[in-house]
Amino acid sequence: MKVSSSLTPALWGAAGGAILLAIIGFSWGGWVTGGTAEAKAEQRASSAVVAALAPICVVQFKSAGDATAKQEELKKISSWDQRSFVEKAGWATMPGSTESNPEVARACADLISKLTL
Repeated sequence: MKVSSSLTPALWGAAGGAILLAIIGFSWGGWVTGGTAEAKAEQRASSAVVAALAPICVVQFKSAGDATAKQEELKKISSWDQRSFVEKAGWATMPGSTESNPEVARACADLISKLTL
């Protein structure tokens, strides 16, 4: 197949333009691949779940009794161990569930430590 000599520069320009458009689109245009979009969607869904369930965890903490003493105990523990403290107490285990979500427990520990009782 022979391409006309007047058409060759136009084809090279179109190819270069397509490459440049792809580079600009993915770098600054906000384009993402399907995998990136899926990962962002999972992250947002997880954040939404944590934001919805952490207040329920705080309510369970308040209704457990002796909340003031438990809050003081939580504040004395290092921030690394606060999540496991909340999980062991069962406050981060949602009704109908058998195990707790570590991210919910972490957010719950943060909320509990900021409570004024």
